[in-house]
Parts: sequence; structure tokens; C-alpha cells
Amino acid sequence: MFDEGLGTLLIRSRALGLDVGAFLESGQLEIKTLDPAEVSPGQFANMVCAAVEQAGVQTVVIDSLNAYLQAMSGDKHLILQMHELLTYLNQFGVVTILILAQHGVLGDIRSDLDLSYLSDGMVLFRFFEARGRLLKAVSVIKSRTSLHELTIREFRLGKSGVEIGEALEDFEGVMSGITSYKGTTPLLGDTLLAGRG
Repeated sequence: MFDEGLGTLLIRSRALGLDVGAFLESGQLEIKTLDPAEVSPGQFANMVCAAVEQAGVQTVVIDSLNAYLQAMSGDKHLILQMHELLTYLNQFGVVTILILAQHGVLGDIRSDLDLSYLSDGMVLFRFFEARGRLLKAVSVIKSRTSLHELTIREFRLGKSGVEIGEALEDFEGVMSGITSYKGTTPLLGDTLLAGRG
């Protein structure tokens, strides 16, 4: 993790009903918080490779790639090194999850980095406005290894974990962030609003 401390992660995961404390205690999960200003790209790659070869790590999550790239922006070969690391992990059958934030919240959203050519699967999260509320949508935009759902669905994080709503069939422009409502699709928050009436 480059973006937040372990304490913050544990508090947030508990709030979502995803307490990972037992997995940390048993050794099934290891979380390393890194200051990218103190770790070179080569050192980071060596740490990951050692975890795979010596500890048998099968899943690697980098949160977030943005913080890693910004903190190490002086290295012009950083993207090439990330490409080599991902290729290495793929050859060992390691599941790699990269968190990459895009610039902007609504409308024209861009990314400084495109690793889609290295990705077997991509899940996209977007904000959209509907009924005077800022909501979140999720969609699978790429899967090389299997068929995947093509719908865009509302989602939210709460005390009971991740909630997935109905397919947003009556909306247009959800992925652009400029939404137009065309029907009666129920939203996750509609039951809360009805209870207040």
C-alpha cells in the first residue's frame, strides 16, 4: 500500500463488514505499507519477486499505482519496469490486482497510464448523478478468460459490505458521468427515501 496506513485500512475494512484481521494474524494475508520515496522501483520489484519465489504468494495487490508512479516519477523507465514485473507475475500464475485512479469525477475522465494491454480483466467504477444524488456504477469492461456481464450496475459500500443494484437499463451516459434517466429502474437508495416519506 502506498496511499494509506495499515490502521486506516483495518478500520475501513471493518466498517464494510470485511474484517481482515484474522487473515493477518494467521499469515494468510500480508500487507506492506511502503513509502515510495524510500523504495526504488528495483527494490519494489525485488520485494514482490521474493514474496512469490520464497513465500509462495499467489495474489499481489498494488494500491495504488498512481501513488507508486507519482512518487517515483524521476525514473523514466518506471513503466517498462512495471511491464516486466507484471509479465513475471503472469508467468508464475500470480493474480495481480492494480488500483488505478482516473483524473476527474464526472464527465471527461482520463488516465495518465494505460495498462489495458497487459490486463486480463478490467473493472471500471464511475460516479453518476441521478434523482439529485451522486451514485456509483460498476461494470466489467474486459475479460480475456471468460464471458462477463455486459450491464452497468449501481453499487455502494455500506455496513453490510458491497451492495450491487439492478442493471441500469433506463439510464444513458452512466459511463460518461453525464446521465440521462429514461425509465423506472429502482436504485439502491430508493428504499431509504421511501421509508422517510
